Amino acid sequence: MAFLTISLLRLEYKQVESDTQKLKKEVESAVRLLDIDSLTKQLNELNNESRLPDFWEDSNNAALIMQKIAKLENRIKPWRDLEATIKYLDELSNLDDENIKQEIVKDLEQSNKDFLSLKQQLMLSGEYDDHGSIIAISAGAGGTDAQDWTQILFRMYCRYFEKKSWKYTIVDESPGEEAGLKSVVLEVDGDDFIYGKLECEQGVHRLVRLSPFNADNLRQTSFAKVEVAPKIASPSEIDIDDKDLKVDVYRSGGHGGQSVNTTDSAVRVTHIPSGISVAIQNERSQLQNKEMAMTVLRSRLLQAQIEQHTQKLSEIKGPNQSAEWGNQIRSYVMHPYKQVKDLRTKYETSDIEGVLNGDLDPFISAYLESNLNASVN
Repeated sequence: MAFLTISLLRLEYKQVESDTQKLKKEVESAVRLLDIDSLTKQLNELNNESRLPDFWEDSNNAALIMQKIAKLENRIKPWRDLEATIKYLDELSNLDDENIKQEIVKDLEQSNKDFLSLKQQLMLSGEYDDHGSIIAISAGAGGTDAQDWTQILFRMYCRYFEKKSWKYTIVDESPGEEAGLKSVVLEVDGDDFIYGKLECEQGVHRLVRLSPFNADNLRQTSFAKVEVAPKIASPSEIDIDDKDLKVDVYRSGGHGGQSVNTTDSAVRVTHIPSGISVAIQNERSQLQNKEMAMTVLRSRLLQAQIEQHTQKLSEIKGPNQSAEWGNQIRSYVMHPYKQVKDLRTKYETSDIEGVLNGDLDPFISAYLESNLNASVN
């Protein structure tokens, strides 16, 4: 009996050694995919810069660098700690000591849990995934129904941001003539890989329902376009030549208070080579509107550059995907049945009320997992 117990223990410890080697290989693969070595090099360079005697003379730039250092440390340290733990367990597994090997079993179980948690970062390893985001929602084909659909989507995203405790600000909005919104632009900030998670929302969203704006209550299909870009607040992240910009100022209209339309405070900034244009009139001053317009423009130009695989801003073409049939990424059906289906991942649910109240995590997770599987395979 004693011999059998010892034999079983040896089999268990052999399995532990095998599991340790397997986890070691998986962590090494993840570290390569995340390019932790390159991130470590960036961190070292930024730390060296922060030690220079004149570092704090430009306080704004210094603050940005310290933010980058903190983000890099948060991303790198857990992986380096896990690597060190597995290396230590690997060394201990060669020792013929029952007490030590029992400890290895416990530590290996914890390391596996840590790895599963960290593994989510593989889905959010893009260069700008940890940035905030600029989201623009605009009505497409469908008339008043499309404008109402735009407002429904706006409410859906706001509910989602609130559930995630993300801060959002309405940058600009244009109300519909009868109902809803023609367009709305949002700025979203937080510490939770916002752009990386929201990127999958970019595209055309299709709604099928019995129209509340139709006297015969007929079924209506309407479309809205969602554009998502990483928030680029710092001019150093994307260099735009001033000669490529056209800046127009005009008198604000619509909501905004008593003095909003008494001065030429609204600003439209156009990037001439691409034709991409941003108009902002929400703020009281022309300077504030121009700063926000430039943030949105930088973000849209970077997103276009990523999508079009161009090296130069001058080569970017303006966006051309229209919000209509054939371009949708997700369908929301309220009649004759209830279903929300993502056409890229095939993930679907019948809980359309939950989705429109901000339950978007299953769709986002399905998209991230699909992208991860595609990159690994």
